Amino acid sequence: MDTLHAPGPAVRVQGLKKSFKEQEVLGGVSFEVSPGSVFALLGSNGAGKTTLVRILSTLAKADGGSAAVCGFDVAARPDDVRRSISLTGQFAAVDEVLTGRENLELIAKLRHLADPGEVADGLLHRFSLMEAGRRRVGTYSGGMRRRLDIAMSLIGRPPVLFLDEPTSGLDPQARAAVWETIRYLARGGTTVLLTTQYLDEAEQLADRIAILNRGTIVRSGTLAELRQLLPPAKAEYVLRQPSLEEIFLSVTAQGKELP
Repeated sequence: MDTLHAPGPAVRVQGLKKSFKEQEVLGGVSFEVSPGSVFALLGSNGAGKTTLVRILSTLAKADGGSAAVCGFDVAARPDDVRRSISLTGQFAAVDEVLTGRENLELIAKLRHLADPGEVADGLLHRFSLMEAGRRRVGTYSGGMRRRLDIAMSLIGRPPVLFLDEPTSGLDPQARAAVWETIRYLARGGTTVLLTTQYLDEAEQLADRIAILNRGTIVRSGTLAELRQLLPPAKAEYVLRQPSLEEIFLSVTAQGKELP
């Protein structure tokens, strides 16, 4: 099967469960991600976001349910899944001793691409790192490392990209640069599943949002659909739509029912 043109959702998760000893981390999670879209999995620390990404990227096994990426079952066909994805974790997986260009060339060689130097130069240009490309990565700022990390994950043109907390610990300027990179990828047809605890990040980037709370998807939809969960804006002095933060706090409040 051609992973770039697999029928159906780019990612399908059905009833996924995972526990560590007596602690349930995922309690039957289900969702779908359309090809070429940005899907945000929004939740607090400990909600189960990273565990879910690890299962989807074949780094962990589920206890129950099923998941497929580009039409490939994660448990039954892990090699095909790995060929269809890239994963960028919470910490940039770059070699600080090498230059930016050398990091990219190394990954291109490991993927057996024909011209690693040309691949590296193209990505350095795309991610605005040409001037820094011949400097050791140890001299890079946090935002530059994250952009390099994402660039490395795109070598080989994977159709699906998992970004686990892509802007964690970055300053506002670096976050903005990473946001623009994600928008660029989406415009090019890459399917992006990102996990985040930053409400504004999901609000700015995602086509669809799923709110994960205590291992369960409590609400999902577009931002417009989620806004309908709260009372509409009232025309008083200022007309204001409910923010994603208000929606998140409302649907995750223990024992609190929506209107």
